[in-house]
Amino acid sequence: MALCFQAVPLVAPPSYPNAIAWSDENLIAVASGHLVTILNPALPFGPRGLITVPLGEPFPLGVVDRKELLSGCLLPTCLSRDRRPCVRSIAWSPLGMASNSGCLLAVCTTEGCVKLYRPPFCDFGAEWIEVMDVSERLYNYLERINFGKLDVSCTENSEATGHRCAEDSSNFISKKVYKRRKITNKGSGTICRRKNKDSNVSSDPHIEMETVPEISYGQLGDENSLQIVPVPKSKAKSLEQIPEKCTLPQITASQYASRSAMLSSLTVAWSPLLPLSCELCPVPQTGSSVSLLALGCKSGNISIWRVYIPECYSVECSRGPTTVTLVGLLQAHLSWITSISWALLASDSSNPQILLATGSSDGSVRIWLGNNKELLNSSEVNSTPLFLLKKVIIADAVPVSVLSLSMPAKSTHKMLLAVGKGSGSFEVWNCDIYSNNFEKFGSYDAHDNVVTGLAWAFDGSCLYSCSQDNFVRSWIVHGSSLCEVPIPSNTPHLRSSVDLPDVFISCIGVAMSPGNLVVAMARNLDLELLDPMYQARAQKAVVEFYWIGGQQLDRLSNTAPLDVKGFPCFPDKELACWESNIIWSLKKYEHLDEPLVVWDIVASLLAFKQTASKFVEHILLKWLSYSYTGSETCHAIGAEGRSNKQKIRELERIK
Repeated sequence: MALCFQAVPLVAPPSYPNAIAWSDENLIAVASGHLVTILNPALPFGPRGLITVPLGEPFPLGVVDRKELLSGCLLPTCLSRDRRPCVRSIAWSPLGMASNSGCLLAVCTTEGCVKLYRPPFCDFGAEWIEVMDVSERLYNYLERINFGKLDVSCTENSEATGHRCAEDSSNFISKKVYKRRKITNKGSGTICRRKNKDSNVSSDPHIEMETVPEISYGQLGDENSLQIVPVPKSKAKSLEQIPEKCTLPQITASQYASRSAMLSSLTVAWSPLLPLSCELCPVPQTGSSVSLLALGCKSGNISIWRVYIPECYSVECSRGPTTVTLVGLLQAHLSWITSISWALLASDSSNPQILLATGSSDGSVRIWLGNNKELLNSSEVNSTPLFLLKKVIIADAVPVSVLSLSMPAKSTHKMLLAVGKGSGSFEVWNCDIYSNNFEKFGSYDAHDNVVTGLAWAFDGSCLYSCSQDNFVRSWIVHGSSLCEVPIPSNTPHLRSSVDLPDVFISCIGVAMSPGNLVVAMARNLDLELLDPMYQARAQKAVVEFYWIGGQQLDRLSNTAPLDVKGFPCFPDKELACWESNIIWSLKKYEHLDEPLVVWDIVASLLAFKQTASKFVEHILLKWLSYSYTGSETCHAIGAEGRSNKQKIRELERIK
């Protein structure tokens, strides 16, 4: 394994796949337990952003009769004992979605809640600011349509419970009425709830309690939502007379499980930036572009939301509302949605199309195609906003853990799809959208445990996979197959200033830098091998950064050989790889639709400058010749204007 050039410790360990994400504005988010840590790779030991996941409030789904509490569909809810929510999935929005022209971060928790956060650019703090609770918006919509079932039956049992069923969805009470937290009764281990402010229930622990078995309130994604609520005997009758509790409808156990599954989100993903007009916008324009946010739920549904770019950008007026509209609900699978990935098919500039790849816990993978005009201009919620293009993988016994899509720039109508499985294997598919031809590269048993991360690099020429078995592997596309290659071991001499323990136990995600020259990995530490006093308290995981600019790719066969005289620090072949990959990264920013984030390019050139300054000058001269002539042959730029050396000095001053 190659040596990392810098590493950053984390105070909490990641738990779910794809635990690390790299944004278009060069920020890294790591989902570690109940926290989301936001790092700047340029200042890894500097200030950090932070998102603390709060305990979610319950949604009033209805009343379940005591006789149905032990039914099969409610057993997972009754048996789960999660004490505090953790972060399950994170996703960065495209650049320009935040009110400061930055990125929004979507966070999905184990409770099923999805919220949007923005950076605290004017709040002078480390805690990121919540912008919107998307799950609450989803609940409000499902409540209006009575959760898609207009024939919800209500069983009258007022003598036993003292509660009246609601006849329609308008009788649901507000979620804010039932603000409560779970506490544990030390004597019996019964899950209780705190009394409401308006309740007359005494808090004296010596008061004799009895159970009101029919009271069972639903909570969004909370596995302990079916709670037995003890109340004093002397207050049992007065509890029946509280008017606001009489509006909860009595539902069956299957209805409760169905409603809970529709609201319990498991994964989130943002689409690329889409223009509202027919022509593609080269840069984000305020009020004229949107991004689609997809939420995958336990029911197999995917809710698609249209999030608009702010009408104006400001770092002073940060309280501007974020416009979010529900586009539609898509029944993508019959089981849990475990992974989602978007891609933009921009071959037709007048009417670009959007692609959505979905993976499920039943092992199936499907690709959906949508028309941008219908998705961006529709004013009503559509039950089928996308149509099924292809069932790539039929349901099998191995669940899908991660998905990764890549749209090579050289083939605008083709895409590469990598599918990670819970068995440790992954599959790669080459898809031609126009001909509807889907070719399977192969299935690779690369790991011994669940695949937790897949990331494409260099325009679909290279793939990185990681697993819970603590291995990270590198693959290159060779024809119609993948070939495993080692991660480059000879890297520029830029090392971390902090010595961290090398006792890793698992890898929970990989992320690629904007210029594709650095890969970041989130890795958990083996706490049993750490010092419990000085290390285990503050270091639960580590984010490692590796140079991959020297990765060998097939495109090197078409490049001219490098004159490596005077560059003795590296092998000839690796220097040729560095030259090709750095120039590819620089040329990528010639397109106006690419956000200009060149941290990894500048960092690599500065690292090379310490030992091979002539190599840095050689790369910049070659890139400048490409920019001026458009050809890939190095020759003089001409007598007009300033010389290349003067331009290089100006670039160094800018850096």
